[in-house]
Amino acid sequence: MARAIVKSRKAEGSIIIRIPKQVVEHERIQEGELLEIEARKAKKKDWFGAFKGIGPFTRKDELDSHELK
Repeated sequence: MARAIVKSRKAEGSIIIRIPKQVVEHERIQEGELLEIEARKAKKKDWFGAFKGIGPFTRKDELDSHELK
């Protein structure tokens, strides 16, 4: 079973989703086939505080990033 996280959108009064190409190929889905879909809301990632404790870049950080190795 292939899985993917997709975003829904509204079109002509309905909510639609696109099935990613990788899932279509993995499951060998063809146009017009009936599909059984299990829908579940994905958890949203909260990036707040992800970089907590990292201070601002310094001139030395900038020079280190351009150093030839």
